[in-house]
Amino acid sequence: MSDTAFLFPGQGSQSAGMGKLLAERYPAARRAFEEADDALSFPLSQLCFEGPIEELTKTENTQPALLAVSIAAYRVLLEQGIRPKMVAGHSLGEYSGLVAAGSLDFGDAIRLVRQRGRYMQEAVPPGVGAMAAVLKFPQGELERVLVEAAQGEVVSAANYNSPDQIVIAGHATAVKRAMELAKAAGARKIKLLPVSAPFHCQLMKPAQEKLKPHLDATRFSALSIPLINNWEARQIATADEARQGLYEQIPNPVRWTESVRALAAAGIRRIVEVGPGSVLLGLARNIDPTLTGIKFGEPSDLEKAQDAFS
Repeated sequence: MSDTAFLFPGQGSQSAGMGKLLAERYPAARRAFEEADDALSFPLSQLCFEGPIEELTKTENTQPALLAVSIAAYRVLLEQGIRPKMVAGHSLGEYSGLVAAGSLDFGDAIRLVRQRGRYMQEAVPPGVGAMAAVLKFPQGELERVLVEAAQGEVVSAANYNSPDQIVIAGHATAVKRAMELAKAAGARKIKLLPVSAPFHCQLMKPAQEKLKPHLDATRFSALSIPLINNWEARQIATADEARQGLYEQIPNPVRWTESVRALAAAGIRRIVEVGPGSVLLGLARNIDPTLTGIKFGEPSDLEKAQDAFS
């Protein structure tokens, strides 16, 4: 589809039961879950379909689970003749995007994100780090607030999610100071996020270095369709760019606002959020209201998708 991009969600979109109806209805989705189970020698599909949510929300489980559901949904869309011109994924979702673009084998991706989640969880002891979402941050105030809040600790922008939403991450005490300073500067709303580690900040450097040998040992191919990466918010096409992007995204912010604008600048007018939830649809509409979008993560979504592409 000449004006369509597929967007793949990241951590936070998970829920117990995700993917179950897809697997029951569509053989292509069922085979994707079987491949994921085989890749990990672990019943990941059961965790997706049944929970418990406490196990599903452990980072080392969440990441491969979300990847599996996204690729299961993606394969159903392909069977329906619905294909993207471009792809992008939010954080973890970039792995789904690379699988969809033919750069990364699905089984390899499942194994990589299982390690990625484990290393990210291990990088910072529980309680040491934190993340917070800041809504309607006054223009020009972000850098001042972060510098003032740091006091020798780490606190930085982790996700530039939309013009109205920025997520910060770092040491818990520094994040708390930044939240107080952001409120004083006039931020509309500040919310501490229920996450297990401070993702996409320099505290993730140990995870980045641990994952590097796994990335280096994994075969990447040239992309069959362009992907907008998180690290630089630009189109990539080569195997080396794909591998480097996954390495660099771990301690660096997700430049999602720029990524969506890059899709629009490349001629994208319609987006499909492929996988559980609809977080990215909401962000995209805030970034560029001219974009239209639908989600596909359940069989009930298919009729809307078929109508949109008929």
